Amino acid sequence: MHLASRTVRRAVAAATLALLATAVGCAPQPEAKSSATAPGSAAASCAKGKQATKTSGKLTIATDEPAYEPWFKDDKPANGKGFESAVAYAVAEQLGYGKDKVVWQSVPFNKAFAPGVKTFDFDINQVSISTERKKAVDFSSGYYDVRQAVIALKGGKAAQAKSIADLRGLKLGAQVGTTSLDYITDVVKPKQDPAVYAKNDQAKSALKNGQVDAVVTDLPTAFYITSAEVTNAKIVGQFENQGGTPEQFGLVLDKGSALTPCVSGAVDALRKDGTLARLDQQWLSDAVGAPVLK
Repeated sequence: MHLASRTVRRAVAAATLALLATAVGCAPQPEAKSSATAPGSAAASCAKGKQATKTSGKLTIATDEPAYEPWFKDDKPANGKGFESAVAYAVAEQLGYGKDKVVWQSVPFNKAFAPGVKTFDFDINQVSISTERKKAVDFSSGYYDVRQAVIALKGGKAAQAKSIADLRGLKLGAQVGTTSLDYITDVVKPKQDPAVYAKNDQAKSALKNGQVDAVVTDLPTAFYITSAEVTNAKIVGQFENQGGTPEQFGLVLDKGSALTPCVSGAVDALRKDGTLARLDQQWLSDAVGAPVLK
């Protein structure tokens, strides 16, 4: 009886092991890595003209209104004239979208990099790449290295400034949300609060009317303003870049956009093949030679 019982127990144990083996074989197993992480998948998702854009087969590009020179020409982003218009179409071409497949959209400067889902595929509007802005949006690789400059009326209090210290007692102005404004508050640190404007046009009007002693903009814009718009103004000087890396403009995309690596790859290719340098020379070549304020 004892031998029989032991034989039965062994049979039961063997059957149990067999059942367990079957159960393990049928249990959900850890999933293999998604094909999205496989080599070559990034290239596949960036196939020319086949990206997941807002409108299938089209590329929607946004900028502010008005679109200022020398970044755009005649306030018409779609004409391909001006540095940023030309860069936008060059990026589109790299992505596989001809000029007839590009749709332009008007988006206010501050809204472009505010939190929330975007209505565009990318925005191009002199938006400086920053850690703070990256919390809300994606940026492409930088397409332009930026310097900020000070504009003042000839004969005005700011016109003879030779250093940052010379600016501290003056009334300065800049567009809201810009690096230009950051340079006033963080670098100049003026004794009085800066004047803040929704648009560069308003800042220019304030300068003309003597409401501010000087305004700060990026250097190419400063050259255009003083040569074509406020001809009795001059560039007082430009600031050195702060920190180890230059300030750069980047294309703005949705946070986590699948297009970001594709757009960055396009910008990188344009920098590598000399297109960005050529467009810089074509549209921004006058923006050199301003004295450096230290």
